[in-house]
Amino acid sequence: MNEQKIFNTEAPNKSTRIINGENSGILNWNDIRMPHMYKLYKVLLLNYWIADEIPMSKDAQQFPHLDAEEQRTFKINIGLLAVLDSMQTMFVGDVREYLTDSSLEAISAIIAQQEVVHNQSYSYVLSSLVSWDEQKEIFEYWKHDPVLLERNRFIADIYQNFRDEATPQTFFEALVADMILEGIFFYSTFAFFYNLARDQKMMGTAQMISYIQRDENQHCYFFAEVYKQLLADYPELNTKENNDYVYRTINRAVELETNWAHYTLEKVRGINLPELEDYIKFTANKRLRLMGMDKAYEGVDVNSMPWIKPFSDEALNATKTDFFEAKSRNYGKVGDDNGFDDL
Repeated sequence: MNEQKIFNTEAPNKSTRIINGENSGILNWNDIRMPHMYKLYKVLLLNYWIADEIPMSKDAQQFPHLDAEEQRTFKINIGLLAVLDSMQTMFVGDVREYLTDSSLEAISAIIAQQEVVHNQSYSYVLSSLVSWDEQKEIFEYWKHDPVLLERNRFIADIYQNFRDEATPQTFFEALVADMILEGIFFYSTFAFFYNLARDQKMMGTAQMISYIQRDENQHCYFFAEVYKQLLADYPELNTKENNDYVYRTINRAVELETNWAHYTLEKVRGINLPELEDYIKFTANKRLRLMGMDKAYEGVDVNSMPWIKPFSDEALNATKTDFFEAKSRNYGKVGDDNGFDDL
């Protein structure tokens, strides 16, 4: 794959292909190949937030009173999220180098910035709750825990293959890995934080997690659109072997996420693990549909954990009341002018 040139007077402003295409490098939002990307751009801008605006004083008071298992799981899962978003920041940077479409490169820049905000938010949470020495310990945890290392390496190896040898095929595989990282690998962890919140525990952290999930849903939409456009531009990638790769890789991801849920949440009060297993499969089916593919799992067409919805911001609706602080959150209304399919 060829990197996008900074400045190309011989190429059109509107891209000819998503990678290895012709593109001047100049962005005119009124002359882009995928016009619906402008709608996503506006939604991403409307959802700007920073961690420091979320008060953590009540969480700091409550954290010492969580039971030992809740404290342990809280710290492990914050450490996990930091690893995933660190990898994602690097991956989005790698993708930007090769996108021969200025609009997609611009959106990638916003997404990368949001991933940095997510990472800073985990540091912000921990600095509010535990000592500096314990913060460092939590951010080292991922290097030594075998279950956590297995699931992280699963994604990291695919991303590294793309970084080492960028081809349409390794890009295809990396996009599948992206859908797993942003669309499946966060979700048992999100459920843990929302489970605390429904008992009125650690509400500041849960509010931050809801903002992160909202961002990740939009990132999934973006990369699913990139995935579909890649197959349109490179029909030779639309093979049975690659189709099988998608289902096989997502099925392995579901297994890893399920294993992680049992490993970290088995002793947490309020979490029903069979329901969570179905929720993970339900989420995987949603990602497959977003990619234009058929579902992989039967019997999970309905969210098995509906109590999550008030926290998770899954639907990008009009202005609504913030569950956490009963204040208005002004999301851009999703409609003909700036909307896209349900995430």
